[in-house]
Amino acid sequence: MNTQELKNRTKAFALRVMNLVEGLPKSIKGRAIANQLIRSGTSVAANYRAACRARSKAEFISKVGTVEEEADERALWMELIIEDKLLPENKVRSLHTEASELVAIMASSYISASRNLQQRKKSTIRNQKSAIRP
Repeated sequence: MNTQELKNRTKAFALRVMNLVEGLPKSIKGRAIANQLIRSGTSVAANYRAACRARSKAEFISKVGTVEEEADERALWMELIIEDKLLPENKVRSLHTEASELVAIMASSYISASRNLQQRKKSTIRNQKSAIRP
């Protein structure tokens, strides 16, 4: 999956989350979960876009880590919706599956980028003798 496809996927998911939130009950717990879910559900797309604009590999790694955390948080809120029966499971399950897949994708990106950065750092370190002697 390329960068543009993942941008589109996270954006589409954010839209689906926004629609799901509209169906939550207007109770105290429904509103509390709706607020958390809308925040984490939309921030994944926004933070992934920010990661794509990162100025360095280290910044990319940091932002992808944030995306992974937000995607995992989003999965938790959906689990709570299902377990507390705030919405029928069949309305939430595919979104929960998508959240889990996005967590896996972001975790893999984070690991790959971290390894690549470490390899680049190691390859630039040379065993040089200092010209300055004590």
